[in-house]
Amino acid sequence: MGAKIVGIKRLEDTFRSTGGSGDNWHTTWAVNDAQYTGICDGKGWPEIEGYTGIYYNTRVLEIEGGPEEPQFRHLPGFPDLLNIADSHDMHRYYGFGIIALDQCIYQYLSTPNHIFHEPGAKFIGAKLVYSPDLGRTWNNQDGSPLSWEPWEERNRDNMIFFEEDDAFTLITVLQMGKNYELNKDGYVYLYTPNGSVDGKMNELALARVRKESILDRASYQFFVSRNDDESANWSGSIGDRGVVHTFPEGWVNVKYHPYGWHPSVVYNEPLGKYMMANWGMASAPEDGMWFDRPSYLGSWIADQPWGPWTQIHEDTAWMPGNDPGARAYQPQILPKWIAPDGKSFYLVWTDFQVRDDRQPYYCFNWQRVEIVTED
Repeated sequence: MGAKIVGIKRLEDTFRSTGGSGDNWHTTWAVNDAQYTGICDGKGWPEIEGYTGIYYNTRVLEIEGGPEEPQFRHLPGFPDLLNIADSHDMHRYYGFGIIALDQCIYQYLSTPNHIFHEPGAKFIGAKLVYSPDLGRTWNNQDGSPLSWEPWEERNRDNMIFFEEDDAFTLITVLQMGKNYELNKDGYVYLYTPNGSVDGKMNELALARVRKESILDRASYQFFVSRNDDESANWSGSIGDRGVVHTFPEGWVNVKYHPYGWHPSVVYNEPLGKYMMANWGMASAPEDGMWFDRPSYLGSWIADQPWGPWTQIHEDTAWMPGNDPGARAYQPQILPKWIAPDGKSFYLVWTDFQVRDDRQPYYCFNWQRVEIVTED
């Protein structure tokens, strides 16, 4: 038996920020040794290759190198998806879950029902797109060139998930090493909040699909329950889905679209554990506005993708750099930046705080995290 994992320790003196603008940073590690990350609602950085100065709703970037000096590059083949404020006709999608398999990159783009600062706004579906050539060209799920359907044309024919009780609208893809090579069972695993209200959004649902069938919705299976021997039961019907794990209630905002409990999950091969980082939104109790105070940050480990998940860290006031003004969200464990011995990793996030009418940390921030063990 190896050492028991009992917690994590964030090393505040390793906190770094790139500047620029953008958020979310779901990341995968490809066969060419580069990482690919999704950027939402931002321009990127003026100093990087391929910078356009355009404010994108979603984009994919390539990351080369390690956490000491990461190098970012725009992928010019990704079609422009511009963020035009207050436009009811814009084609708004948010690139979250992403996975690289051989020469292909697959990305799940979350879509809302309407403009976020109108009443009742929420995510209602996800569009699956892919690149067959590591980001040079991009296609719709059916193989046609990538296009953007306006709100009124989105349906279950052009979305991988659409109006499924608000589940599978915010997707995270399990990361298992370079080119997913640590995976042994041939399945890709997808995590999602189970709904869009407190009591459902803090529940975690799970689906899986064979790697070769990722574009075929009929091939997806949904976690139903866990057996005493920690095996899992699956169903082809999304209505049969169960709950993999339940996070604390009280961390879901009710105004400006519900948002939270959207995890990052990676496999740590040296320690033989699946690791999850997740976060909850701190909202104002009187009106449900988002980012009223520091967020919730938690970490969990498991022996299987479906758990059971054991919590090893809880922070009810997540303040990177010990900054009480922090409004951090979307913690991401970058798969390539896990130490060879598995005992440390790098956490990436965005911070929504405002200082002097600026958002200095609304960008790619990262920090080294040590895994605490005992014999």
